[in-house]
Amino acid sequence: MGPLIHLVRHAQAVHNLTVLNHGMHDPALTPHGENQCLELQSKFPYHESIDLLVCSPLQRTIQTTLLAFEPELSRGVQCIALPEVQETSDLPCDTGSNVATLKEKFKNKPVDLSLLSEDWDSKTGRWAPQQEAIERRCRDARKWLKTRDGKAIVVVTHGGLLHYLTEDWAGCEIVPGSAGTGWENTEFRSYRFVDGDDQNASMEETAESRQRRGDEDKPLTKEERTQMRETVTTT
Repeated sequence: MGPLIHLVRHAQAVHNLTVLNHGMHDPALTPHGENQCLELQSKFPYHESIDLLVCSPLQRTIQTTLLAFEPELSRGVQCIALPEVQETSDLPCDTGSNVATLKEKFKNKPVDLSLLSEDWDSKTGRWAPQQEAIERRCRDARKWLKTRDGKAIVVVTHGGLLHYLTEDWAGCEIVPGSAGTGWENTEFRSYRFVDGDDQNASMEETAESRQRRGDEDKPLTKEERTQMRETVTTT
């Protein structure tokens, strides 16, 4: 069955303030974003059950993880930066820093950067912003997560990437102030892996998670999600 996965969108970063900031390279959280992390820490109900923290290696996602999930880190839960869950586009704001820079920025911080290759931030080849490459990375990320030990994992990532990771396009480009995503900053949802789907390692949102965020609509079928994906990614 695999572990329970709690997916989290990062807190507000400088590029979220205006599209004029999308030219900033790997922006940090705003002061409001830091406060959002503290709010998330106080309202997240599953701290005691988390066995692993995973985050995109961009600065804003690492910062969100370190601030919002300090209770886990304080009891020795490992935090791993996973390049497969970096944001989708090749805009400067969605492009990470090189390994040497990250090691310096987060020196003495409890984040494991050992899975980062030297080209992880290149936005070419495996890391390209094209749909096929993004879907491949997300499939590999799901498979990797499914084989982790433990009962529950937190993954802190990005609004655009979350639609590919969950294969769920509902709400995409609808939420005001969240261009390109149906996820608010620091929103979290919980997922289980679909039984018998080892090849794609698809996930489904839990009923508890849907109820928590007030989604009373009937979940879309696989065919309906595929149709929505085609609509969103071709328009």
